[in-house]
Amino acid sequence: MLILITYDVNTENADGKKRLRKVAKCCVNYGVRVQNSVFECIVDPAQCRVLKQKLLSEIDADVDSLRIYYLGDPQKAKTEHYGAKSAPEMDKPLLL
Repeated sequence: MLILITYDVNTENADGKKRLRKVAKCCVNYGVRVQNSVFECIVDPAQCRVLKQKLLSEIDADVDSLRIYYLGDPQKAKTEHYGAKSAPEMDKPLLL
């Protein structure tokens, strides 16, 4: 399966910079960097679960965010969000 991983790690302190390096290293082991904090990965379901678990153990959900986009089969396409900065629901009306 093709997944797209995006992350935003708060690097205002040394711990954040360390988390950023660890998250990037996890992603490099499974895919290709296409932008600074964006990776494309081709994984099987077991590898995907392991990668997600590793990433969730590295981020600080209070200040960091992680998004995983499952691409390919339109029937199985979905997005998972973890941590800070929740995204708007795209299927709902946008009120200004």
